Amino acid sequence: MPKDDPKAGAASLPHVPTEQFIAGEWRKGGGAERAVTSPGDGRHLATIHDATEADLDDAVAAAARAQAEWADAGPVARGKALKAAAQRLRDNIEDLALIDALDCGNPLQGMKFDVGLGTTLMEYFAGLTSEVKGETIPQVAGKLTYVTPQPIGVVARLVPFNHPFMFACAKIAAPLAAGNAVILKPSEETPLAALRMAEIIADLFPKGLLSVVTGAAGLGAAICGHKGIGAVGLIGSVTTGRAVVKGGADTLKRTQLELGGKNALVICEDADVARAVQGAVKGMNLGWTAGQSCGSTSRVLVHESHYDRVVEEIAKAFDAVKLGDPALETTQMGCMSTSAQYDKVCGFIERAKASGARIAAGGAPEGVPEEGLFVRPTLVCDVDADAEVAREEIFGPVLTILKWRDEAEMLSIVNGLDVGLTASIWTQDLNTAMRLSGRIEAGYVWINDASDHYLGAPFGGVKQSGIGREECLGEMLAYTENKTVTVVVPQ
Repeated sequence: MPKDDPKAGAASLPHVPTEQFIAGEWRKGGGAERAVTSPGDGRHLATIHDATEADLDDAVAAAARAQAEWADAGPVARGKALKAAAQRLRDNIEDLALIDALDCGNPLQGMKFDVGLGTTLMEYFAGLTSEVKGETIPQVAGKLTYVTPQPIGVVARLVPFNHPFMFACAKIAAPLAAGNAVILKPSEETPLAALRMAEIIADLFPKGLLSVVTGAAGLGAAICGHKGIGAVGLIGSVTTGRAVVKGGADTLKRTQLELGGKNALVICEDADVARAVQGAVKGMNLGWTAGQSCGSTSRVLVHESHYDRVVEEIAKAFDAVKLGDPALETTQMGCMSTSAQYDKVCGFIERAKASGARIAAGGAPEGVPEEGLFVRPTLVCDVDADAEVAREEIFGPVLTILKWRDEAEMLSIVNGLDVGLTASIWTQDLNTAMRLSGRIEAGYVWINDASDHYLGAPFGGVKQSGIGREECLGEMLAYTENKTVTVVVPQ
């Protein structure tokens, strides 16, 4: 087994509800029975019955009733409730982090960071409730025209398996702050933290304002097509994003999408190579999500003068990473969150080997699936830019390195994909930094840094990496619609 501690897998799951939270009440879902297992050791964690379309109808109806009360409460009351919710969740950090570590396989320390990040974002939006502001339009005498943003009504947020609690917490915050009701659907693979979150905070809001429903793609499709839901926000793959847009087409659903990427980290000839190597390792988010991150800088384009050194030093850093039981404080990197993701990542590695790529580090699973879905950090090099492993999002601990000589050719490779979420540029020349940051097609660019997010800084992608921006004022305003009113003063 890949776990360093003989007591690996011994941590007990904290209390979690295993029913659907619908219309302010806990109920057994009317759908199929679903077993929730821990990817770290394969043990059974819980059994949940999926929500049905009838369950969803009840959640939407209750949400519509509660939303009017919530909107009328005003921005100050909404802000206070969200701040109280954030504090309650922070008070439960140990349990929430452990639930995620057991449920999704990310290491405990990373999941404690997630609880802090999710609650910080909730507090951030709590402080923005009074920033949903309108404007007045110049008019002739005796008339007043003003524009006021209003909540959409009932909205849905669909969140993935890689940050179960953090996304559940953060992604309900913006629409709630704007005065909406929220239907939250966590990944069917990792539903436990979202359900526990609802149990902790739901009584702070009008009954039915927040519902948590679990289920697979069929439930997601029902949410996207539901006439009573005005907007859907998704964090997920490009394929799922397309399905959300298509599913909401008949109702012209408003969508906010943060999707995948094959993000480039560019090391220039004049870069501080030691720092760039550290940035490349950091950018993979290995100690956070085992590379299962949309923003991971999973392809490095290094100037040919530094290629051999960069390969050697990243390989050394990858080999030093210690995999272990996600529930242990000392674990540096956990495992793949789902068996499907494990199979996908292993398949990419095997095909890269078969195609003649050089595997400079990793290259094999660590243990067997029955003992945990562990894959070593893997470094793939000596491949062409058009190789599958250099073009496709793997969503795992696999980093591909390419060499470049000509800047125009490098930019062609970086921008040659239909996605553009993040990028990272390493150079000591300001002119180079500004030129490349302007020419690289990505929604978020780091210069001499990688991976970090900053409160209030818009995050999102271009091309097929998404629609809209999150973690900023714009995310909250995306869940409002402007209403224009003209008043004519009676004569």
